[in-house]
Amino acid sequence: MTHPQGSSPMAQGLSADRMCVLAGVSRSAYWRSWQANPPRSAETALRDAIQRLVLTNRYYGYRRITELLRREGWVVNGKRVLRLMGEDNLLCLRKPLFKPSTTNSRHSWRVWPNLARYMAPMACDQLWVADITYVRLGEAFVYLAVILDAFSRKVVGWAMADHLRAELALAALEMALASRSVISGGLVHHSDRGIQYACGDYIARLEAVGIQPSMSRTGCPYDNAMAESFMKTLKTEEVNGSAYRDLAHATAAIGEFIESVYNVQRLHSALDYLSPVEFETSRTELWTAIPPPTASTTTATTVPI
Repeated sequence: MTHPQGSSPMAQGLSADRMCVLAGVSRSAYWRSWQANPPRSAETALRDAIQRLVLTNRYYGYRRITELLRREGWVVNGKRVLRLMGEDNLLCLRKPLFKPSTTNSRHSWRVWPNLARYMAPMACDQLWVADITYVRLGEAFVYLAVILDAFSRKVVGWAMADHLRAELALAALEMALASRSVISGGLVHHSDRGIQYACGDYIARLEAVGIQPSMSRTGCPYDNAMAESFMKTLKTEEVNGSAYRDLAHATAAIGEFIESVYNVQRLHSALDYLSPVEFETSRTELWTAIPPPTASTTTATTVPI
């Protein structure tokens, strides 16, 4: 039987054995009766909660729906949530669409070495990842450039335009620089080998603030997997379910998704099912809670030789 925590008889201190004694029935008779006529009220309540959460979060899979249920106090297994979502036809099917190319790596600009391949950032603003994708309008395509902080998955900069010139990537970079505190020499910017990121204007802007460029290997999209993952989430949860009239409409809708949903509300399995803002806040509180070093903790102890 599934109940919100604290509402079931067992959660209130009554075991199955104790309830059988109080009711004057044997344990075997109780379980036979339960299996023959399992309680439906809890099942109905759980289905109602799942449907409500799915309608609010249209593109969440069963893992994130399970986490939301647990936040509401339900004790439920992910496999059961998957089964109920399947029975109620709440699992969406995704079909691939035509994908225009957004990367032109045939250029004469310098290709920078891949510094991000073995990096494991331990704090914000140590590694940024950047990418560009297309967004379909009624009869045209527009383009979105984003920059994510690899530590928290938060989108720190983004821009949209109807072209693929370097100005698009530069606009996203300027937003990121305005919203974050960058320490010169302490940040790596990773991207693909596209001309927008390799051109002189973009590299000059990175070097002006002490950011080290890094680029993926040839034909290896896994080097920029984090940015690719964000693009998939954006397409699945916002773009594919929308019909944008023009660039202004797309910019407003996608901006609302990034700033109000993805960064603030969306649960990330890689972040222990926290949103990027929650994750950054929790890590800030963790470091703030660590007491500063004192003379007794920093004084070296002399060991006789």
